[in-house]
Amino acid sequence: MANCCNCAAPLPPHSILCSYCGSRNDTDLKGVHRYTTHELDSGRTCPRCNVPLQSIDLQLNGKFLIERCDRCLGLFFDPGELEALLQATVTHVYTINRKQLANVNNARRSSDYGISYIKCPACTTLMNRVNFGAQSGVIVDRCPEHGLWLDGGELRQLFEWSKAGGSLLEQERRERQRQEKERAERQKLAMATGGDPREFRGDIDRSDTPELELDLLQMLQKVVKFFS
Repeated sequence: MANCCNCAAPLPPHSILCSYCGSRNDTDLKGVHRYTTHELDSGRTCPRCNVPLQSIDLQLNGKFLIERCDRCLGLFFDPGELEALLQATVTHVYTINRKQLANVNNARRSSDYGISYIKCPACTTLMNRVNFGAQSGVIVDRCPEHGLWLDGGELRQLFEWSKAGGSLLEQERRERQRQEKERAERQKLAMATGGDPREFRGDIDRSDTPELELDLLQMLQKVVKFFS
């Protein structure tokens, strides 16, 4: 069990807020990265504390700047930065440990703020609350244009999720979505050109029904005729 860096009292499970002295503990970046806090702030404002965010350099394969609140220890990532950080930090993971993923998901951090919608540090519009990845148990605040916000302690849980194969599981989920989208598009095209849509749902075996195997040229001619 982690201890408070201020009073050494045991920290509550899945929280960074000490129940004895009220201090917030940096469980995300401490011991994970060497980072440099820059004197100048980033020009963005913490959605929790309403104070300027600091730019910090994680020095990940060169300069890697993100924004951080010195009070609540929240982190703001530009689009794609969090995924890049997880990929570069958690390496040599080749299998999906579904049991461990379930444990990570069930042991999600208790929110120190409750359910609330917060403003984007860049544009001040309300962000969307979305579940990051598959079975991560972390609800992030995302701005479609500028990036996403993690409250203090949530990055640590995402590290554990990635170690258990969460990133691989998310890749599998996205690949299934891509295949399903392509299958739906092929089925729609088959219906539009007079083909049998069952060919693209796996309802029939093409090898046993040669009469359904259209010549490529014939298919192209039907497509051209349909759209002409």
